[in-house]
Amino acid sequence: MQSFEIIISIFLGIGLAAAVGFRVFLPLLILSLASYCDVISPNENWLWIGNLSVVMTLGVATLVEIFGYYIPWLDNLLDTIALPLATLAGTAVMVATVTDLSPVFTWSLAIIAGGGTAAVIKGNASVARLTSTTTTAGVGNPIIATVETAIAAVMAFASIFIPILAFIFVALLFIILFRFYKKLNKNRLPRT
Repeated sequence: MQSFEIIISIFLGIGLAAAVGFRVFLPLLILSLASYCDVISPNENWLWIGNLSVVMTLGVATLVEIFGYYIPWLDNLLDTIALPLATLAGTAVMVATVTDLSPVFTWSLAIIAGGGTAAVIKGNASVARLTSTTTTAGVGNPIIATVETAIAAVMAFASIFIPILAFIFVALLFIILFRFYKKLNKNRLPRT
């Protein structure tokens, strides 16, 4: 049974890392609330995340981040800042949620799966926003911001309550991205 719990904690971490790729602070807030309400128990070194002051701090940070993405010039600036933050936060949520593994394996998994997942998703979200900015003069950016926030919330809640479903969603997201870039590269190849 312990190996099943380890796998679930990895799925939880990957799901939260993917959510961090859309919004940095929202998944951290949901993780903090889940820990505060004893829905989940984070790694023993991360028990502080369930503290009420952490919940309130992350709540304020979440509100500032969400509303910041609705300001046309600020949204692209936030994307620039958020890419390294998302990578760090993706790594952090993996470390916080993965239990009963050696520190070497936990940190390797956190850096590769957590930070990597968050970075890939944040990078693609940034490209989508930049494309929207150039093609719609920023008019489409609030729509993208709303969709990203919704996906981050759904992914974070799914990760907490149904980690297997969150992992499947992340896998589907990566398949979609892979096919998109494969098609994009195919269209760019010179015809002979």
